[in-house]
Formats: sequence, structure tokens, C-alpha cells
Amino acid sequence: MNAEQNPESKKAWSDFWAQNRSSGQDGGCLPSKWQGIDAAQRAAWQSFAHTLPAKGHGLDIATGDGRVMAWLLKNKPNFKFLGVDLAPELPPAPKGTKAKPGVPMERMPLPDNKFDAVVSQFGFEYGELPKAAAEIARVLKPGGKVGLITHRIDGPILKHNLERRSQIQWALEDQDLIAIAKRSLQLWASGIRSVPPKITNAPIEGAQKFGRGSAGWEIPEAIRQTLVMGVRDHPANVANMLDTIAMRAKNEIGRIASLEYACKQTADSDLFLTALKDGGLEQIDRTDIVDPGSGSPVADFRSITHN
Repeated sequence: MNAEQNPESKKAWSDFWAQNRSSGQDGGCLPSKWQGIDAAQRAAWQSFAHTLPAKGHGLDIATGDGRVMAWLLKNKPNFKFLGVDLAPELPPAPKGTKAKPGVPMERMPLPDNKFDAVVSQFGFEYGELPKAAAEIARVLKPGGKVGLITHRIDGPILKHNLERRSQIQWALEDQDLIAIAKRSLQLWASGIRSVPPKITNAPIEGAQKFGRGSAGWEIPEAIRQTLVMGVRDHPANVANMLDTIAMRAKNEIGRIASLEYACKQTADSDLFLTALKDGGLEQIDRTDIVDPGSGSPVADFRSITHN
């Protein structure tokens, strides 16, 4: 199911960008040990910028926090960039750019033949490919350029996120920590305000099993701290915080499901290229984006034009 059809996916990505903004993170859904990819992505967009005219209009699809627009604007200061994203809420757009939330790539309220460049980083492959390709072809000026950075099914981004999903499921399903924590709240009315041993031990077990800093540690630790710090609070308030933890975990599982779907779309090369062709586009080049530290490919850069 594509993101436009799945309202939970919209909520997942809005929640994702909101948490990134509040925590000061700048890595998207990349694992921290792969943050060197950020420089490789910037370099790919810098090379793409050299193919563009000195001034014009650019469109960033699935713009997220707008980082691609910010990178391109440094090389093309006379371009006017607009970012669109399906997420109903977005971080503020980078200075000198604009962003519109709540816009599906398959149905963009934008004029024909408007943009000299259309770009997307880890976005296009989340959509209905033929419809999204047709929309890009429609809004792109004749002779315009399209640049896409797309996920790889064999890359570390998907691997890292699938591991996180397993860790979340271990904490919430296998260990049933939210339910155990909520049952303990029922005893608080009788004056028994202790933390169940399983809640106390779960962060230790999670750290041993998955590593400190993993979802298998951070979710049990958040649940434990909620009970410890809530002993003087009303049980209803503590229950609400536990519900918030569960909701955020569910949203992350939804985001990971959409990531997995996107990777499967790019893994089927025939399907991907046919979708471009059916939409009026043609891929003219594909290059690996390689992590400078490990030498491993983490994404693909695709150069595309009208067919």
C-alpha cells in the first residue's frame, strides 16, 4: 500500500519529522554509524546542480526537512525552490525556500511545465510510481532535469530499520511491557506503588540482547522511567504517558513498513523503469552512492528526463 492510501503512514512521517526536530537530529532514518552518507548525498546533489541553468524553478518531492533544497540553493542561489510532502505537518522550510505539507506526489496542485528541475531524496519510491512519474513529467519544463536518490533493498538503511522493528516488537509484544506496566497501576489505589520486576529488568535484558541505545533498550527504559517518575502522579496521567510511548512505537513500525515497501519498489528494476516510461520519463543514468567510511553502496542516484 502506498503512502497516500495509508493514513497511518502520513501520521508516522509527521511524527518522525517532529521528533527529529525536537531532538535536534539531522540524520533522517539513517543509523548513526552511517552518517558519512550525508556528505556523499550532498556531493551527488552538487554534481546534479552543475547540470542546471543559473536560475529557474525547482521542485522537491517528499521534501521532509528540506535538506535537499538547502543543499541545492547553495549551488544555485538564483533558483526558487518549492518542497511538497504528503505529511500533514513539516519542519520549517530552509531559508529562501517554501514547503507545502499534505501534497501527494500523484496529484500535485501545480501548473504544467513549471519547473526546470524536479528532485526527490528517498521519496519518489514511496508513491504510486506510474502516477508519480506522470505528475513529474507534467510539471517539468521541456528539457528539464530530474534527479532522484532512491533506497536500496540491500542497503544499511533498511537493515537498520528492520532490526529496530524487531526490537520494538520484542519490547511491546514478546515482553508485553505496556500491559504489565498498566496492570501495576491498578495496585496504586491500594497504596502499592512499586515497579514490577519485569519492568525493572527489561532495560537490562534489552541492552544485553540488542545493545544500549537500541529500541530494545530505549522503549523498556522509557516505560521503567515512566513508572519510577510517576509514583507521586495520578495513575491516569501515568497511563497516558504509557499510551504515548505505545503510539510512537506503533508510528515507527508504520514508517518502517513504508520504507520496506519503497525498497521493494526500487528492487524490481523492470517495474521501476517501466513505471517511469509509462509516466513519460526515462532514466538516463544510475550511479551508486557509497558510504565513504565503509565503501558500501547505500543508495542510488538516478538521472531522469522526458522520454
